Amino acid sequence: MKIETLEVKAALVMLKPVHEVFEAIVDPAKMTNYFISKSNGRIEEGKKLIWKFPEMDMEFPVRVAKVEKDKYISFYWNDMDGRELLVEMTLLQKSSDSTFVTVTEKSRENDEAGIKWLMGNTEGWANFLACLKAYLEYGINLRKGAFDLSQMPQP
Repeated sequence: MKIETLEVKAALVMLKPVHEVFEAIVDPAKMTNYFISKSNGRIEEGKKLIWKFPEMDMEFPVRVAKVEKDKYISFYWNDMDGRELLVEMTLLQKSSDSTFVTVTEKSRENDEAGIKWLMGNTEGWANFLACLKAYLEYGINLRKGAFDLSQMPQP
């Protein structure tokens, strides 16, 4: 039986209370410390945002779908092929000072382009979670300079 569609899923525990994790995701001033370089607003239900990333000279439109304080965030954005995809983030408080965060991005066809998307975006969302964790728990911006390919040795 062949799986018809593919979806990205990544998850990680943050050693911070759920509200602190939620605010780090929805507040653009905090997001610039681990994910984006600029946003025209806070993630709020029904908003249309523009995100910029430090390593790309492009703007990414984001259409916020649903927000449940301290529990759930969903938005649509376009992949590199121009397809609008749904991203869902679920926050589950595990204890007073730990939160389980799951990111799911849906979906692409199970073909060569879909498999390439699945690999790249799974890596991307795992990186997002690692950067979020480093920022929240240690105040470190792991993303800063990480994608400056001019620093890579040439073959």
